Amino acid sequence: MIGALVSGLRIRLAMAWAALVAVAVLAPRLVSGDRVATLAASENQRHVFALLRAVLPNIVLGRRFVMAYDNTGTAIVTRHTDVTEVLEREADFAVVYEPKMRAITGGENFFLGMQDSPAYTRDVSNMRLVVRRDDVPDILVPLVARLSSEIVAAAPGRIDVAAELTRRVPARLVAAYFGTPGPSEGAMIDWTTRMFWYLFVDLAGVESIREGGLNAAAAMRAYLDSAIAERHAHPTEADDVLNRCLVLQRAGTPGMDDLGIRNNLIGLLIGLVPTLSKASVQALAVLLDRPEALAGAQAAARANDDAGLTAFVMEAFRFDPINPVIYRRAARDSEIARGTLRARQIPKGTMVLASNLSAMFDPLAVAAPDAFRTDRPARDYMLWGYGMHACFGGHINRALMPQMLKPVLKLKGLRRAAGAAGRVQGSPFPENLVLDFDRG
Repeated sequence: MIGALVSGLRIRLAMAWAALVAVAVLAPRLVSGDRVATLAASENQRHVFALLRAVLPNIVLGRRFVMAYDNTGTAIVTRHTDVTEVLEREADFAVVYEPKMRAITGGENFFLGMQDSPAYTRDVSNMRLVVRRDDVPDILVPLVARLSSEIVAAAPGRIDVAAELTRRVPARLVAAYFGTPGPSEGAMIDWTTRMFWYLFVDLAGVESIREGGLNAAAAMRAYLDSAIAERHAHPTEADDVLNRCLVLQRAGTPGMDDLGIRNNLIGLLIGLVPTLSKASVQALAVLLDRPEALAGAQAAARANDDAGLTAFVMEAFRFDPINPVIYRRAARDSEIARGTLRARQIPKGTMVLASNLSAMFDPLAVAAPDAFRTDRPARDYMLWGYGMHACFGGHINRALMPQMLKPVLKLKGLRRAAGAAGRVQGSPFPENLVLDFDRG
């Protein structure tokens, strides 16, 4: 009896030690944005999170891994219940984007960087009036379907999905739907990617990333200021987001002066192009590694079963979401998981890495989490954040990802190109993924 207890204790101690070693490796990788690093593969991250959930589900470290924001230490939260608790307690665990958002806009905050406030409610409400729910089925889905089909139809038996499709389609959507094409398609892709990288991905505080993001922001501000002035001088009848903003401005809507319009457009565009591109590439890459899932997705695409295709794409995306953690900073001394053995005190100023990837694979909340299933309820997915600061365009991304990938999945003999070209290249945003197929 005593021997069994000692043996069990040794196993627990060994697992705890392994978990601590995993944290020492995992935390720097999570904040680096480097998918080519030791824990590049989402599968490896999932293994580490599984170990943490079992042994050290909530761990508080004194070390500052997140250098890009002021903080006093780092906590990692892995259980589904605790991740959602952190993200629901907005007053205790605050978003941290405000300083960077003000740097991007040249002074003003954007609602993703705001706590719950009248300004937050005003700006979100204004943007819901110009980026409308019914635009998704009526305008955006048909537009993305057409743009994607045209690109794939022109491919000669080989297509670079990242460079030729998933980056270009969102940029063209920005031009047609928002009415802000930029000086060029390439410039819009570059600006939004650099700003997203600086704002959301670079937690290590790399100076070159900061410089690139702020240079892109300055160029974006100048372009949008010019575009707004041009619309004032030469009005158009286009039913695009910019014109809808100007309609609200003429009605005297608070927060919709030229500066407010510009800053809200910057925030929305940052979240559209790189997010939609990266999410689509990573979901497709998961399908390509799972022959049965790929065959199911292809059958749904060829049958024009959009609901079925969406289920395959979202489930694939669960295995490799664009962000493995959502980060917050403790606004005051707080406690999570109160009344449980895993309860932890979180000191004020601690950066909290709430792992949505781990939450989506927590067997206490998700049935058969390691299985690829297309019958999951919506609650199993935490792909676009959670709570008040969930992604503004999450419902848009969910609708558009399948449409962008649909013409690719319809191709005959779809397969990865030989060698490195057939694997996702580029970090932290996919730049290339070359696929071959049989034309005709």
